[in-house]
Formats: sequence, structure tokens, C-alpha cells
Amino acid sequence: MTVANSVSMSQSIAGRYAQAVFDIVRDDGGLDDLARQTDDLGAALSDSADLRSLISSPLYTRDDQARAIAALARKMGFSTVLANTLQLMARNRRLFVLPQLVRQLQALIADERGEVTADVTSAVALTDEQQARLRDTLAQKSGKNVKLNTRVDDSLIGGMIVKLGSQMIDSSVRSKLASLQNAMKEVG
Repeated sequence: MTVANSVSMSQSIAGRYAQAVFDIVRDDGGLDDLARQTDDLGAALSDSADLRSLISSPLYTRDDQARAIAALARKMGFSTVLANTLQLMARNRRLFVLPQLVRQLQALIADERGEVTADVTSAVALTDEQQARLRDTLAQKSGKNVKLNTRVDDSLIGGMIVKLGSQMIDSSVRSKLASLQNAMKEVG
């Protein structure tokens, strides 16, 4: 099996679980809670090397994974639907697709709400006012509500990189210096 096939299979597995959770919760009117819980789960995956190890290491048994995921779900206050889905995933040895599940649930929720997420990388942290202006500008451009995922990368020197869907706007000083350097090479 190639890497592309395993990624595709993981997306497919995660997609089925995500769609099932989404459909049940949407019918019950709990999308706001699911959105919060999904974001919390994504943050836990980002912040905890132990959690990432638990979901991907073959050293943990199904029972180990199920007990750990049940404890996590209780501690984080997950809904019964999400907690039961995570338990099912543990019993079926499918926890390795948890990052894809989080991304697909976030995408389904955003689509239902008419939202789009913009990934913003800036040289310095954006103020609340700058984020609001950027969000408003992107909302006008896309015609949707915009949620910002921001991060700081000081190697940009100045400016920012904005990814909105398939579009990317790179106004970083690093990018402009690289363009200038390429132009100088062509001249000399």
C-alpha cells in the first residue's frame, strides 16, 4: 500500500465517523457544543504528545485505548455522541484517524454555518483590532463568515501570509526579499 492510499483510507474512515457524528448532533441541535468539543479535542491533540502516542502506537491495547479515551471524554465534558464514537473508534482500532476526524468535523460544521477558515501566519501577533479588520476584509471577499487560525512566524521578518481556501496571499517581507533576490540574479 502506498502512502497516498493509506492517507486516502484514513480520510475515508474519518469521513464516515465524522459524517455520522455530525448528522446525529445536527438533528439534535447541538452543533455549537460539538464545535467547541471538536476544537478542544484538536487542541488536546496538538498539545499532548502522550495523546498522539496513545492514538498511534500499536503498543497500547484496545482496552488501554478505550479506558484512556473514556477518561479523556469525561474530563473534557464531551457529549454522549462524541464520547461513544471515540469509544467505538478505540474498540475498532481506528483512533489513528482522530486528527482527520477533527478536521472533517470542523469542515462539516463550518460548511453548515456558512463559515470559512483562513490560516494567517504573521511576523508578529496580530492585535484584536487587526484581526477584526482582516476578518471583515476576508468576509467581504469570500461572502462568508471568516474564522481566523493565527500563528506567529518571526522568520517572515514582517507582513503576513493568508490562506483562504485554495487562495494564498503572501505579503511577507521574506517573500518580497526572495523575489528581489531572484530579480537581481536575472539581471546579473
